[in-house]
Amino acid sequence: MSFNTSSRQLSKTDEAPEDVPSQEVTPLDSPEAGTPEAETAEASVPEAEAPEADAPEADATEAEAPEAEADPEPEAAEVPEAAETPEVPEVPEAKAPETETPEARTSEATTSETETPEAESPGAEASDADTPEGEVTPRPRRWRRVWGGWREKYPVAARVLAWTTTAVALAIVVVALLMPTQADKFRLAAFVRLPVEAIFGAALLIVLPRKPRIAVAVFAGLGLGALTVVNFLDIGFNEYLGRGFNVVLDWSLFSDAQGYLQDTFGKGGALGIAALAVTLVIAVLALTTMSVIRLGNLAARNTETATRTTLVLAIAWVTCAALGVQYAAGIPIASEHTMQALQFKAEQVRRTLRDEAEFAKIAKKDDFANTPPDQLLTGLRGKDMMITFIESYGRSAIEDPVMAPGVDATLTAENKKLTDAGFAAKSGWLTSATYGGSSWLGHSTFMSGLWISNQQRYRTVTAGERLTLPGAFKKTGAWDTVGVMPGIQKAWPEQKFYGIDKLYDSHKLGYKGPKFSWSTMPDQYALTAFERLVHSKKHDKPLMSTIILTSSHQPWAPIPELVPQDQVGDGSIYNAIEKAGKRPADIITDSTKSKQEYGKSIQYSVSSLINYLVKYGNKNTVLIFLGDHQPIARVSGNHASRDVPVSIVAKDPKVLDKIADWNWADGLQPKQDTPVWKMNAFRDRFLTAYGSTPAP
Repeated sequence: MSFNTSSRQLSKTDEAPEDVPSQEVTPLDSPEAGTPEAETAEASVPEAEAPEADAPEADATEAEAPEAEADPEPEAAEVPEAAETPEVPEVPEAKAPETETPEARTSEATTSETETPEAESPGAEASDADTPEGEVTPRPRRWRRVWGGWREKYPVAARVLAWTTTAVALAIVVVALLMPTQADKFRLAAFVRLPVEAIFGAALLIVLPRKPRIAVAVFAGLGLGALTVVNFLDIGFNEYLGRGFNVVLDWSLFSDAQGYLQDTFGKGGALGIAALAVTLVIAVLALTTMSVIRLGNLAARNTETATRTTLVLAIAWVTCAALGVQYAAGIPIASEHTMQALQFKAEQVRRTLRDEAEFAKIAKKDDFANTPPDQLLTGLRGKDMMITFIESYGRSAIEDPVMAPGVDATLTAENKKLTDAGFAAKSGWLTSATYGGSSWLGHSTFMSGLWISNQQRYRTVTAGERLTLPGAFKKTGAWDTVGVMPGIQKAWPEQKFYGIDKLYDSHKLGYKGPKFSWSTMPDQYALTAFERLVHSKKHDKPLMSTIILTSSHQPWAPIPELVPQDQVGDGSIYNAIEKAGKRPADIITDSTKSKQEYGKSIQYSVSSLINYLVKYGNKNTVLIFLGDHQPIARVSGNHASRDVPVSIVAKDPKVLDKIADWNWADGLQPKQDTPVWKMNAFRDRFLTAYGSTPAP
């Protein structure tokens, strides 16, 4: 064999390796059939078996040097070198199609080794044995060879691992399909049901060819993962805000949540929690996707068994659905949970989009929009007005058995202080438009007379010219309007909408002390600063002040303490109090501790306000104070009402006489049977009671 002939043969090796039986032999390399040379070659075939004895050694060398896989030419060149003899130089290339080479036998052995793990490992779709005749059988990837060797060495462990992985994949899919959206509904019966979505999904994956099956499995897995993430958001929103996650409006709340976490746990803690949340989202998406792919592949490899199982489950589902079989009330065995959840979310999106247009029309209608200034609030002329919101002051603080004893005792004691100072009070209930958070929705509902239950409504109303309570006082020209809002830490364009002339936010109150978790300063300090900067100054007109107290904002640790009024100063006195207080981590996971600390924070806020009123109020002072919403469900209890207390306090008996027909309770504690109004009804009732004339 000439060097040129060998070169031509080696160039063919790059396209078709030597272990393919159907490789053609060129006339230059092989004697013609029937010639003496051909007979000599045939007679010499047994001698070519000599390389077979060396084949295992060569394979071992290849196994020890895996980098040879990346360079096919040296491997191809080894064959002539191993098989070449002086008598028959062309034996390796002259093999008949039926001749079995050592490499072919090695490939077959490798194929048989990889078929079994292929059947039980995720993502394995076809073994090397399925390679069409005449094509190259590729060398298994390293991880498959390692997996195959490990399976042979530990067959029992391999089977246990395979079954465990499948069981986990099935559990992930079932849990994702049946997960409730409220924490109190998690129970075993909720997950031991037949999800119709799984039955339809299994039937589809069984009949699809490989590539479409993988594509559908990936799409379904990602969709199921996304739905699971939304379910977790629903659980969180129900726990904190008393409602599910709105996929249209609630994305903007994540920035507020990040700010809350930073104020509560510090910058590092907030970043850690955010990173953990992102990691969990990615993990959920990956796990659901891989689980669906694995179950789909398993069904495809065991089509007959999978088909029978799916058919039996479908019959069972139809039977249970027709008969209405249930584990318990509200938990049917035949589940359509995921389909119903998707339908609900789709309807929620439609409602949200419709609501935006409808609410814009409602917001334009205002019964007092055209009332002349001299016909507004005639019954309160000359009075110093204070509208004060106490953060998270809800009905549960007065009625819950854990919190009520302390809060009720404080209300009784503070009411006695008022009475001794010549004040009187009447109290009622208002149903807030929000729950557990989003305080600005409660504030805007109370002061605008519109039901502001979501962020879109809030944006719509604050972009308009609706007459608010502070705005009505301003419109008369008889009051100066002031806002004291220690929770505002950046620009607040809503100031104009509310009709507030001058705003004192967290940067303008002169506080030099520590933050108390989310709250930028103690309520006692905020009220003291209001007195120093605003109320004690000489004014040409009475004040209409809007004050928002924040010390009772979650997580209720640490809580400030009352200090002697003459020691409040610039707030530095609170450094020692803050350091000695509890940390959020001490109570945040314990419902009872959270309730106890929440109750203490309400006592502190109410005492701070009443102490201020008794010390600095006079015969012309009128105070309206209320809660903006109930605390979170972990504190107020599952399915708690949205009611909050509201009180009007004054020295002038004529002020309270004008609301005698409201049937509110005397004192600072509304009774259980005291009338309950929706919070948006207060504005019109208040304006009417104190002499305003409707003029749409």
